[in-house]
Amino acid sequence: MSAKHPIISITGSSGAGTSTVQHTFEQIFRREGINAAFIEGDAFHRYDRRSMKEKVAQEASAGNPNFTHFHADANELEILEGVFEEYGRKGTGRTRHYIHDAGEAECYGQEAGTFTNWEPFPESDLLFYEGLHGCVVTDTLNLARHCDLKIGVVPVINLEWIQKIHRDKAARGYSTEAVTDTILRRMPDYVHFITPQFSQTDINFQRVPIVDTSNPFIARWIPTADESMLVIRFTNPRGIDFPYLLSMLHDSFMSRANSIVCPGNKLELAMQLVFTPLIHKLIERKRRVS
Repeated sequence: MSAKHPIISITGSSGAGTSTVQHTFEQIFRREGINAAFIEGDAFHRYDRRSMKEKVAQEASAGNPNFTHFHADANELEILEGVFEEYGRKGTGRTRHYIHDAGEAECYGQEAGTFTNWEPFPESDLLFYEGLHGCVVTDTLNLARHCDLKIGVVPVINLEWIQKIHRDKAARGYSTEAVTDTILRRMPDYVHFITPQFSQTDINFQRVPIVDTSNPFIARWIPTADESMLVIRFTNPRGIDFPYLLSMLHDSFMSRANSIVCPGNKLELAMQLVFTPLIHKLIERKRRVS
C-alpha cells in the first residue's frame, strides 16, 4: 500500500460484471477531476490465444484437463506484482493490451488473440486495475498487500454463468456448449485462485437474482437489475456511514453489521455513494504526503 501512489483493484471472474464497476469508477474520476492510469488483467496473461490452446492441450495430455486462465501459472503474476510494487514506490509502471476480437484487431493492426508491446503508462493520480487476479495471494505472491482499495464483484454462481454464456455467445460467437465446457474446465482454478480473493477484498458487491436461475445453461435472458438484489459487504465497517447509505438507497436494509442489501437497480447509485468518499480519502492522503 502507498499513500503517495494509491492502487485500486477490482477483482472478479469472467462474466462477473467487473467492466460495469470500471465504468462507474471512470464516471467518478471524470466528475472529480482525478487522473487515473488503467491496467487490465488480460494484459498479464502468459500466453496469447494460439499458445494458450497449445498449452491447454499439452496439460490435458499430461493428465490435467483443467488448466485455464484462472490458474496462476497461466498469467504473468510476478510481472503484475512488480508493476504494483513499482507504482506504489514511484508512481510508474508498464502495461500492454490483449486484443480480444476483430474490431480491436483492426484498431491495433494486429491479429486478434495477441498482445501489443509493453509500454509505460502515463503519470497519474492513482492506478486502477480490473481483472481476474488483483487480490491473489499464493505461497510466492501477494498482490493484495499492494492495493489501497480492493473490491470484489461476485454474482451468485448461477447468475455469473448466465452472464458469461450470454456475453460469450453474443460478443465472441461461441456456442452454449463451448462456453459450458469452459465453465466446467475452470471450476478447480475458480475454487483455488478466484474465490479466495474475495476474503482479501475491502468491499464485495454480490448480485443475487430473485427469479428462477436453477438451470443457467438454458436461461433465455439475463435477470435484469429489477429482478435482482444487491448485497454489499464491508470488511471493516468502521468509518462507513450506514445511516446515510440506508437513507439514500430506497428499500435497503442491513442484513448483518457489515452488510447492506438493496434493490439491484440501485447498483450504480450504491457504487457512487460508497466509492466517492473512499476515493476522496485516498486523494487527500496522497496530497498530505506529496
